[in-house]
Amino acid sequence: MGIRHDQGIVLRSYPFGEADRVVVLLSPNHGKLRTVAKGVRKTKSRFGGRLEPFSHVDLVLYEGRNLDTITQVSLVEPFHKLRADLNRVVAAATMVEVADAVAQEDEPTLRLFLLLHRGLKALDVDDPHPDVVTAYLLKAASVVGVAPSLDACAACGRDENLVRFNFAEGGVQCDSCRSPGSYALRAGLTDYLADMAFADLAELPPVDQSLSRDAMGVARRFLEYHLERRLESLAVLDV
Repeated sequence: MGIRHDQGIVLRSYPFGEADRVVVLLSPNHGKLRTVAKGVRKTKSRFGGRLEPFSHVDLVLYEGRNLDTITQVSLVEPFHKLRADLNRVVAAATMVEVADAVAQEDEPTLRLFLLLHRGLKALDVDDPHPDVVTAYLLKAASVVGVAPSLDACAACGRDENLVRFNFAEGGVQCDSCRSPGSYALRAGLTDYLADMAFADLAELPPVDQSLSRDAMGVARRFLEYHLERRLESLAVLDV
């Protein structure tokens, strides 16, 4: 046991004892971190509001047997703008919910950390792209190792007539390979999903209002299927 430095993005926290909180963070070096912030629930806590969800922080930790204790914390990025309205808060909550579900303790997860960081930055602007959560979910599937096939049939590999989608089979299907559980995709949706999956979160292609909602539905249901859990944060928006 000793003192060590780390950084992380706050995923969530919950009460611990009378005045403390357990703060769960995503660290690029150690995966999911469960730490204790002592006295943080007191009115005059020395941590102030620096351990709120979504905050990117630098930490000094005292290593304990079960939980590390936060002794110092400084804000790297507070992401103030994404807290400005409900839709952005829900979007950020969805991103951290996915990261929380995927990350494991004591397992470095640089790709997931960088994805979450880029996602929060994409929300922390004056006019966030409407499809940033859709793109994030598709990219998170890739980090997990279950990236959907979007440019070729998941069954035969053909790149033509991709008009069906099957969650269990892993992505789009051509009409010849349709299987039980697949459903028809609207014209243009396959290409739209591929554009979201492969573009940088800060440089997403122009939104297509006629396809945006359907794209979110596919990305959400695909990731929920493979995580075997519902994304509760998105239930607020009834997507």
